[in-house]
Amino acid sequence: MFVIDPRLEASSIFLVDLALCQARLQADARWPWIVLIPRRAGLGELEELEPHDLETLMGEILLAGRVVRALGEVLGFGVEKLNVGALGNVVAQLHVHVVGRRGDDPAWPGPVWGFGAAVDYPAASMPVILDLAPKAFRACARYFD
Repeated sequence: MFVIDPRLEASSIFLVDLALCQARLQADARWPWIVLIPRRAGLGELEELEPHDLETLMGEILLAGRVVRALGEVLGFGVEKLNVGALGNVVAQLHVHVVGRRGDDPAWPGPVWGFGAAVDYPAASMPVILDLAPKAFRACARYFD
């Protein structure tokens, strides 16, 4: 049975369920940042995915990159570089971060992980983000069940 690690759930906001992953907005307004969590029980590493799931995950990562770029525009800054990572050092459950970076972001050129304290999204921007992100994901319907 698929269950999200409580730390992932507490640090992110549900956006949409894709064919394989649950897509969540990382609760840190410093970067447009989506976390993809494969909806399979007990996964900790990419190598544990079935080949067809691995292929689906790669497509969903690309799709999340497009959505991250769209979120960057809504937040008022362009995304110059996408960072993609499946670290698992703190939370063992398999999850993939897709982060929009720019030369003037607070952590550039270093990693975003562990850099300062998360910044809450302004309340006024959340309805726009929560409307835009699922629509952007749905624009590519082949990734849905």
